[in-house]
Amino acid sequence: MSRGLAPHSWQLVTPIALTGISAIFLRVQSVKQAWWLGWGFGAAYFAFGLSWIVEPFQVDAELYGWMAPFALVLLSGGLALFWGAAFALAQRFSAGNWRLLALIGFWSVMEFLRAYALTGFPWAALAQLGVGPWTFSVLPWLGPQGFAMLKLVMFVPLALLRLRRVWPAAPLVAYLVAIYAALEPLPEDHAVAYTKHSVRLVQPNAPQDEKWDPDKRWDFVRRQVEYSASEPAPDLIVWPETAVPQLLNDAAATLGVISQAANGVPILLGIQREEAGEYFNSAVLLDAQGQPNQIYDKVHLVPFGEYMPFPDLVARLGIYGLASRAGTGYTAGPSQEILPSPVGRFLPLICYEGVFPHDINTRAERPDFLVLVTNDAWFGTYSGPQQHLIQAQMRAAEQGLPMVRVANTGVSAMIDPYGRIVPGGSIPLGQAGYLDVDLPAPLAATFYSKTGDLPWFLLSLVMVLVPALRQRKKQLLNTVG
Repeated sequence: MSRGLAPHSWQLVTPIALTGISAIFLRVQSVKQAWWLGWGFGAAYFAFGLSWIVEPFQVDAELYGWMAPFALVLLSGGLALFWGAAFALAQRFSAGNWRLLALIGFWSVMEFLRAYALTGFPWAALAQLGVGPWTFSVLPWLGPQGFAMLKLVMFVPLALLRLRRVWPAAPLVAYLVAIYAALEPLPEDHAVAYTKHSVRLVQPNAPQDEKWDPDKRWDFVRRQVEYSASEPAPDLIVWPETAVPQLLNDAAATLGVISQAANGVPILLGIQREEAGEYFNSAVLLDAQGQPNQIYDKVHLVPFGEYMPFPDLVARLGIYGLASRAGTGYTAGPSQEILPSPVGRFLPLICYEGVFPHDINTRAERPDFLVLVTNDAWFGTYSGPQQHLIQAQMRAAEQGLPMVRVANTGVSAMIDPYGRIVPGGSIPLGQAGYLDVDLPAPLAATFYSKTGDLPWFLLSLVMVLVPALRQRKKQLLNTVG
């Protein structure tokens, strides 16, 4: 089923895999068997789908390379625990074909937990399978959790389609056809409204093993300065995450040179900073004089990357966060906030923060657009960056907001409020360059942006309770009888 994830995005693997595993589930005889079925299915899916997780450990292979296989095994096996629990609970608290409804409910609940529990990790969620125009049509209404539930509702019951039960399943087939027919197609690209503002995307293409090399790191800065100085000038220039290889505290001269080269055009760039002994992964908006008049500190940090759980203990073992340049890790910023800019009010996101739709959905105010600055060089050159890009497109579609996405090694792109990369609006993976793109206008607030995940979580609980109560009632009647 992992072939449904980017960069493959095969459409048919999702219905085939969900139908097949559900048919096998109907044949299991015990909670233990159901557990191993769900866990094994999940472990295989996550192991292949998240194989890019070994890439960060190869950047400094001498120090961290030994961790790579453990990371893949522990991550895929750990995430599979949620799916194993879903199958086991569905087997335990339902009976007969009602187990399929229970499976949909428990699977949905577990996907909610995977997205929210601890720090959450909704990567490779069911909504990210086979992403295409249909995905971007549904997300503004259902969000990723509701869309994942819809897929389960559509395909899990197909396990009942056996030859002797074709006619009872006919209403289900009609229901699926009606869903597809009811979807409103996305408008043509030329129908998207644009603002009068131009944004320059700057992609230096700095490999992670060279990004902090003292002999090479300033070459990438000079490259970005050269791109920023090109005429005609845009209204805003955006550099990627940690684009300047020094602390903000010591970068006044550097930032002045950058702004002077850009002829005073405001620049949003990623940089690290220190305050009271704590270090932050930040994005700053420079004014015409190179002064940071807006600073955003990343809130949702990467565990084991930007910070380490139990930092004192792991520091004694000589283990530090992979992306941290300061001790045992960064400190999280106080909150996500909407910032003003010359082209409108925007919500800044730094790398990992673009993975969490529910974080973006908690804003009381509505920005004009989203900005995601990232360093996807950590993810290698194959599936990781492509999957991260897809999630950025999903965030734009969910909110009905355009997104400016700038990545160190790509893919940098201007994404319209329907989740599509605008025509000619991207710099390919692994290339250095810059691109001036008109900023699309936002749409009206979407249904999902108003409701969030709560309606679909409550519906998943109903799907859990109905078969469980039915089974309980049947057991009581048998006991009385």
